[in-house]
Amino acid sequence: MKLIGSVTSPYVRKVRVVMLEKRLDYTLMTEDVWAADTGIKAANPLGKIPCLVLDGGEAMFDSRVIVEYLDGLSPVGRLIPQSGRERAEVKTWEALADGIMDASILARLEAGWAGRADSERSQAWIDRQLGKVESAIEAIAQGLAEKPFCCGKTFSLADIAVVSALGYLDFRFPSLGWRDRSPRLAAWQSALATRSSFAATNHS
Repeated sequence: MKLIGSVTSPYVRKVRVVMLEKRLDYTLMTEDVWAADTGIKAANPLGKIPCLVLDGGEAMFDSRVIVEYLDGLSPVGRLIPQSGRERAEVKTWEALADGIMDASILARLEAGWAGRADSERSQAWIDRQLGKVESAIEAIAQGLAEKPFCCGKTFSLADIAVVSALGYLDFRFPSLGWRDRSPRLAAWQSALATRSSFAATNHS
């Protein structure tokens, strides 16, 4: 399998962590989707990463679709419950974490995308997106409370998604100061980030 992506993308990191946790072999093909000569549309017509290219040449995209597929390749180290309320809970945590990624990336693009003049940028839009981030962090902190993992006593995709999202904030928005406002969540994230799969995929 080939994973097309960027080492700075939180969505790609989520997929890479799942691959490491599941002990799956793959090759990372780095791609700058914003470059004029990007070839990403040959694999994903939406022009987005991550994109997983299977050995037969078929392509799969959207991190949620990819991790679902990867988790099903082996019953060992199951990260997503197969059905019921437990499955819905894990997927809801993932959606919340992905929402942080979505909003923070939109804020970053609004603030610095080279295709837009400074006079065209909207601080109100940036503030709106970062407001979503802050609300989501508060919800995560309350939902996690003092639990060892997002969904009780078991490490799951929920934890992978949340740690990846918060790590991206540390990487791109250190001035946001979420760690100072949520010290318990910050300590939890830092502790889990020492796990080998996270350490091997840290943003650089």
